[in-house]
Amino acid sequence: MNKRNYQKELDLITSDIERSGVKKKLFLHACCAPCSSYCLLYLAKYFDIVCFYYNPNISPESEYEKRVNEIERFISTVNDEFSLGIKFIEGEYRPQDFYEKVKGMEDMKEGSERCFICYRMRMEEAAKYAKEAGCDYFTTTLSISPLKNAEKINCIGEELADIYGVDHLPSDFKKKNGYKTSVELSAKYDLYRQNYCGCIYSKRGSNNEENT
Repeated sequence: MNKRNYQKELDLITSDIERSGVKKKLFLHACCAPCSSYCLLYLAKYFDIVCFYYNPNISPESEYEKRVNEIERFISTVNDEFSLGIKFIEGEYRPQDFYEKVKGMEDMKEGSERCFICYRMRMEEAAKYAKEAGCDYFTTTLSISPLKNAEKINCIGEELADIYGVDHLPSDFKKKNGYKTSVELSAKYDLYRQNYCGCIYSKRGSNNEENT
């Protein structure tokens, strides 16, 4: 069975939008400013974007606040610079919801089932809001990371699309030098780049790696 190329699938959709001359409405779950930087600038050519920051996995709260402030700053900057009109919504920060969902998986490694549950938690909230907002598509910036499982992210997105009745936009944003460009944009806009994914378990893993 051939492995799907999600970037090519996205290319087909964006080509159709470009030919039509009419932008579609996208509800984009954002994990952080650095990852979102490339995704937002790339997708804004084809979509009217609502950027949704919903990440109750992030700990501690001071780190959460730092990240949400940074993405708001970036969006404000590029909206002014390029007249993009990207809208921003902050979801509810309830870390206890994350802890309840991953209970019993605390000692699993990064990239395990614990992470897949975290993907789904955040993407499901995006799918719900996308449906309520009458968006044509929803997706997440998560696939830009070389450490994230793009196939799993897209499978979850397709499952949620069937449940909530709003199309999932396929993505593997690390392709076409997406991750490299996000690093360059982070430097250009002086974005805060965290050294762990977000949750206390990923932070613990990052600390362990630094000490070995």
